[in-house]
Amino acid sequence: MLDTKDIAVVILNWNGKDLLKQFLPSIIEHSENATIYVADNASTDNSVSFVSEHFPTVKIIQNIDNGGYAKGYNDALKKIQESLFCLVNSDIEVTKDWLKPVLKEFNDHPSTAIIQPKILDYKDKSKVEYAGAAGGFIDRYGYPYCRGRIFNTVEEDKGQYNDIIDIFWASGACFFIRNAVFNNLNGFDESYFAHMEEIDLCWRAFNQNHQIKYVGHSTVYHVGGATLKTNNPKKTYLNFRNSLFTLVKNADGNVFGKAFVRMLLDGIAGLMFLVQLKPNHFLAILKAHGAFYLNLNTVLSQRKKTSKRAGYYRITSVVWSYFIKGKKTF
Repeated sequence: MLDTKDIAVVILNWNGKDLLKQFLPSIIEHSENATIYVADNASTDNSVSFVSEHFPTVKIIQNIDNGGYAKGYNDALKKIQESLFCLVNSDIEVTKDWLKPVLKEFNDHPSTAIIQPKILDYKDKSKVEYAGAAGGFIDRYGYPYCRGRIFNTVEEDKGQYNDIIDIFWASGACFFIRNAVFNNLNGFDESYFAHMEEIDLCWRAFNQNHQIKYVGHSTVYHVGGATLKTNNPKKTYLNFRNSLFTLVKNADGNVFGKAFVRMLLDGIAGLMFLVQLKPNHFLAILKAHGAFYLNLNTVLSQRKKTSKRAGYYRITSVVWSYFIKGKKTF
């Protein structure tokens, strides 16, 4: 039976001294017997010395460069032996006993490989948070959405998601994964740098018949956008590029047909950015599509290496459902 001593809580940091100062105390207070790590991505502030001085129980792993979320975690987790990894953004506040429901689910169901807790908005704790909410799903064309959050519509938390269910993907803001599963999947795809890498990882886990769960009895609060703001065109670029990578690598069936429709829908999103007088985001989508074409051979070679599994989507198009049919909630 696993217990809290088998959990490694790993916080990836890059120049985040202020966030660590604010949020590390809650993790230390409420993660009894778990080992807490700060994995530092070659910060140029004094994050490392600050943690060493003020939080001596926290173990520090120093990566030699800033490889983003994907490579940063891959490099750090190679040095950690605990049976369960809990990957936590540096802008996460945890709550009392947050580990217990997750640990129980892993122990009760050995086939469960990945778990996400309920993620609420730190800035408005009555609402679910954009990045993960109450568990992630994906449509036929690779657009991700969540219980409690579809596009920019977020729901108030009224306890409607205080449950345990199978989901398709768990948010990288805070998720648990078995050490053995992470290594069997060869970790995150480092070409992603940041954004969508957790969805790619979960899709690969799904294709290998692993179970991914949402455990709503465990709650954390997420600031969101603390490292890369929502209005940053780089975020738009990474999301659109990496989403195409993920779809082509992992979807079953006629992936070229799906990718074609997806790129048409991306084009409509680009036009919406122009209408909203956001030309830099329009250009970011063009650059994302260009990068997708440049890397297509690599992505197709990755696709050949893994089996595909049908049934990954619940609805055909979340875009159609949300914008045309007007369905704003899960």
